[in-house]
Amino acid sequence: MTLRRLGLGLTTNLHPSVPPDPWAVAEASPGLVDFVEYSAPLSLDEARASSAQFCRVERNELPVLFHPVHLNLDGPELEPVETLRALDAHARAVGTPWVGNDVGWWHGRGTPFSGYHFVSPSLDAQSLDRCVAHALHVQAHLSVPLYLENPVTNARRGGMHVLDFMAALHAQTGSGLILDLGHLFSHQLARGLPLESGLDGFPLEAVREVHLAGGVVARHGARHTYFDDHAQPVREELFALLESLVPRLPNLQAVTLELDGHPDGLARRTAERVRPWVPRPSSGTLSTASLPAGHEAAARAPLASAWEGYDRTFGRTPEQDDPEGARLELDIRLSALAEELDGTFPLSRPLLAGTRVGLAAFAASDAYRECFSVGRALQQAWGRWSREQAREVRDPAVEAALAFEAWAQMAAQRQVPQAFPVDLSEAFFALKSLRRHLGGRAWATGELPDAVTGALRQVLARPGPGPWWVQPSFEAGKLELRASRPGRPSR
Repeated sequence: MTLRRLGLGLTTNLHPSVPPDPWAVAEASPGLVDFVEYSAPLSLDEARASSAQFCRVERNELPVLFHPVHLNLDGPELEPVETLRALDAHARAVGTPWVGNDVGWWHGRGTPFSGYHFVSPSLDAQSLDRCVAHALHVQAHLSVPLYLENPVTNARRGGMHVLDFMAALHAQTGSGLILDLGHLFSHQLARGLPLESGLDGFPLEAVREVHLAGGVVARHGARHTYFDDHAQPVREELFALLESLVPRLPNLQAVTLELDGHPDGLARRTAERVRPWVPRPSSGTLSTASLPAGHEAAARAPLASAWEGYDRTFGRTPEQDDPEGARLELDIRLSALAEELDGTFPLSRPLLAGTRVGLAAFAASDAYRECFSVGRALQQAWGRWSREQAREVRDPAVEAALAFEAWAQMAAQRQVPQAFPVDLSEAFFALKSLRRHLGGRAWATGELPDAVTGALRQVLARPGPGPWWVQPSFEAGKLELRASRPGRPSR
């Protein structure tokens, strides 16, 4: 199979409100950007329905790469064959020369982990067997190559170096590799290693694509942790690593800038800095590769062992290898989980899980685990767990919050103002004020008090006289309220 060089690319999740716009950057600076790498659902129909911008992918305004981030390359179950057939049809329709994805467990029965913070495999032989099985299974149903990306590793789990893990994956699957420099940085910091540790002896010829993205390095005592956050500036350490590494990659086909959230002008500035290091597109042959066939190991791999990693990741079982790293990783997951819950449950979430302890209890619950074991929606999981908590605490404020949120779910479907029995407008005012207070305090002091929801509880327990005419709606999963004067429907 002839492999062509694509050059330098920018990523997009195809949401018009999230910059940069790769096509606009390319138009403003001809020759700066050679291709677009995009994320979208695996199914072509779902991808079209999820974003009006998908038409730009299909118009081939620039060459495209499909980086789905909806594709399991670890976990307790292989992707269904019909799902992979849809993925292959998608890949063929847009003309992507390969499909690349991070090696990790992205979703359970279709329910994604909050914030798309996939569960990374432990770096050990058992996890390697699972990931090999997943990769061979996916590749067996793809007519284009599957490239494997090194995962984020903020907690030390398993004794292998991540580059040794990826080298073994390449050796056992034949798949090309994507080297994400920020993900590599996360591993090196977690283990206290120099940034370039492990590159000597690593099969650099297997690297087909390099990812460069924004991120944050946080210090916790003597430990430093890299958090993958594409909306942040790119670290200088990663610029230096990219410049030194590109000449050592003989079969490099693409360098992709993952700058989700960066304004077009800043994305252009980053691309201009990187452009001199990246080879221009070429249709010449870099090397010849054959697609690996399916493998019987997929049926024998210990896929169910992925649940052991899940339970350690979400605090259901004690972390023996790296308790501090596990806590830091869980903090990021909890922040994404809280943001997702707050959209639909703005009152009950701070009341029942407004502290780290409370939110971690939900994340470790059977109700949340069922999101990924049986495909239960997050809203259903929270509903079950919150009702259980309400029965235990017997708090009038919690009961009022749960009653309103359940009513809002039903009232939103009618798309007209509805009457709630009591007026909770003061509670939503208190909630907005509380978030402003907590945000300011956290920014100034770096910490938050354990419990500051007293005022919210008080106003929920003293609602104004009803009825309260309000029209609920959910915009992008966030509850929005349009209220009329108390007692009068809006027109």
